Amino acid sequence: MPELPEVEVVRRGLERWVAHRTVADVEVLHPRAVRRHLAGADDFAHRLKGHRVGVPSRRGKYLWLPLADTSQAVLAHLGMSGQLLVQPHAAPDEKHLRVRVRFADALGTELRFVDQRTFGGLSLHDTGPDGLPDVIAHIARDPLDPLFDDEAFHRALRRRRTTIKRALLDQSLISGVGNIYADEALWRARIHYERPTATLTRPRTAELLGHVRDVMNAALAVGGTSFDSLYVNVNGESGYFDRSLDAYGREGLPCRRCATPMRRRPWMNRSSYFCPRCQRAPRALS
Repeated sequence: MPELPEVEVVRRGLERWVAHRTVADVEVLHPRAVRRHLAGADDFAHRLKGHRVGVPSRRGKYLWLPLADTSQAVLAHLGMSGQLLVQPHAAPDEKHLRVRVRFADALGTELRFVDQRTFGGLSLHDTGPDGLPDVIAHIARDPLDPLFDDEAFHRALRRRRTTIKRALLDQSLISGVGNIYADEALWRARIHYERPTATLTRPRTAELLGHVRDVMNAALAVGGTSFDSLYVNVNGESGYFDRSLDAYGREGLPCRRCATPMRRRPWMNRSSYFCPRCQRAPRALS
């Protein structure tokens, strides 16, 4: 699933190519793509027509298109394979095209939602005074948000009876961090993924947050991480941060710091990649 850098790359593309354009028509080609819009596909299409799209926004992994002069927004959930593409009208339809949005201008491009596995979707929601869709009001700010509170995050870690990687993936504590970037930040900080959060000092929390931000900004600079053709930006281009990964996917390869073979362990239906020398396991696990 796309993490913060990948979603931000898409958001920036939408800001360039879709913001301030007025919706002329919406075509829902697969009802599952708008299943989270409980009123149905026809209602979804009807409510978008004639509205001008505002500047796309994001919190963590969640992306939405505000509708200008309303208190509503289109929330885009990319899921495992969702893509928001800006394509010329004449471009052939993608095999897994689910929703098409045409605009009332002469720019010659349209917005397409493509989703091979149909885990993602689009839906219309009310927004609060801060412009945040009501269904994601519980999602915490992400570490690249200027209003993210480092001290509050540290206090929350100290209160929780959990481990650090679980905390990094807890979207109510910190949003946008997924499996890939959690492993990368923990490797950079030399912290084992099962370290109890209550053992982290304030300086260690600050150091870890610094690495989280650094790895996400580095990924943003090269378009995010693409392991296959399912994640692309709005122009259909893949990111290539996978070439710079230090931990994720490197089982058996030498640690870039100490040359110890990297390890992979099953973790919460995922995998955790780490260096057994640089990232010492807590004593209870050892």
